[in-house]
Amino acid sequence: MKKHLLTGVALSFGVLMSGTALADITVATTGPMTGQYAAFGAQMKAGAEQAVADINAAGGVNGEKLVLEVGDDACDPKQAVAVANQMVGKNIALMAGHFCSGSSIPASQVYAEEGIIQISPASTNPSYTENRPGPGTYRVCGRDDQQGETAGKFLAEQFKDKNIAIVHDKTAYGKGLADETKKYMNQAGKQEALYEAYTAGEKDYTALVSKLKQENIDVLYVGGYHTEAGLMARQMRDQGMDTILVSGDALVTDEYWQITGDAGQGTLMTFSPDPRKNPEAAPVVEALEKAGKTAEGYALYTYAAIQAWAQAAEAAGSTDYDAVIEKLNAGDFDTVLGKLSFDDKGDVTLPGYVFYEWKDGKYDYMQ
Repeated sequence: MKKHLLTGVALSFGVLMSGTALADITVATTGPMTGQYAAFGAQMKAGAEQAVADINAAGGVNGEKLVLEVGDDACDPKQAVAVANQMVGKNIALMAGHFCSGSSIPASQVYAEEGIIQISPASTNPSYTENRPGPGTYRVCGRDDQQGETAGKFLAEQFKDKNIAIVHDKTAYGKGLADETKKYMNQAGKQEALYEAYTAGEKDYTALVSKLKQENIDVLYVGGYHTEAGLMARQMRDQGMDTILVSGDALVTDEYWQITGDAGQGTLMTFSPDPRKNPEAAPVVEALEKAGKTAEGYALYTYAAIQAWAQAAEAAGSTDYDAVIEKLNAGDFDTVLGKLSFDDKGDVTLPGYVFYEWKDGKYDYMQ
C-alpha cells in the first residue's frame, strides 16, 4: 500500500541537497465538472481552489505549498474509477471528493488500496462509510438515513391527510434517499399513494406528471437531482397542478430556480444548516463572492474537507496515510462548517438536516 512515504523521502533529500523542498503536496477534488450536474462540480472546484489559496497564504501544510488537481467524473461510476486511477498517478495526498454517491463508493476502493485519504464533501449514501474499504474514507456531509428521517417524519406530520407520491432516479443517491424517506414516513404512520422510479436525464416528464394528476397527488417527494426535479415542478404547473415538491440536498443550487422559474415557488428541501451563515465562514464567503464564484451548496463543504485534512497533516507533521488518519480519528477541527470531528465510521459529527423553502429565486430556512 502506497502511503506517501516517497514524498517524505523526496522532501528530506531536497532539504539536504539544497536547503529547500523539491516537491509540493498535491490534493484533489473530483465531481461532475461537466454534464447535467456540473453546477455541483463548480461548487466543489470553487471551494477547493479557495481552500488551497487560503492554506498556502497561511504558509501551506508543514511548510509545503498545496497544488490542486481537479477531476471530472460526470457523476458516472466507471468514469469515477478511471479518474481515481489517474489521481493515483498524480500522487495525490487527499481526494476531497467525489460528489455523487454512485461515484464515491466505487472510487473509494481505489483510494483505499493506494493509501490515499478520501473525504467526500457531498456523498450521502450510508454505504459509503458503512462499507468503507479502508480507514481513510471520510465525509463532512450528513447521511441519507439522517436526511430521510428528517424528511419522512416531516411528511407524515405535515401532510398526514394528503396524498403523497415518492419517486426516485434509480441512482445510489436518489433511490437511497427516497427509500430512507419512505421508511421513516411509513414508520410514522403515513403510507404513500404512489412509489416509482423515473429515468434521469430526460426532458419530458409529462407521462409521470399526468399519472400524479390522475392520482390526485398533493405532495411529490423526489429522490434525485435538481435538473429533473425542476422539470417536474414546471411541468406540474403547466398541467394546472398545485402539488408541493419536496426533495433533498441536491436542490441546493441556483440552477434549480433557473429551470423552474416561478414554478419553483414553495419547493421544500432538506439540507444541513447553511454554512454560509457561520461566522467562521464569513471571510471565505466574501472572498468567493468577490471573485465571482459561488459559496452555495457544497462549496464550503469541499473547503472544510481540505481544511480538516490540512489540520490533521499539520498535527501529524506529515502527509503519511497512517499518521494523518490517526489525527483525523482523534482530532477536533476548526472549519468553515464549525468545529467538527469524525466518528469510528468516518462520518462527521455535525448537526443533521433542516428544511428549506424556495422563494423568489432563493432558498432559506423554512419559516
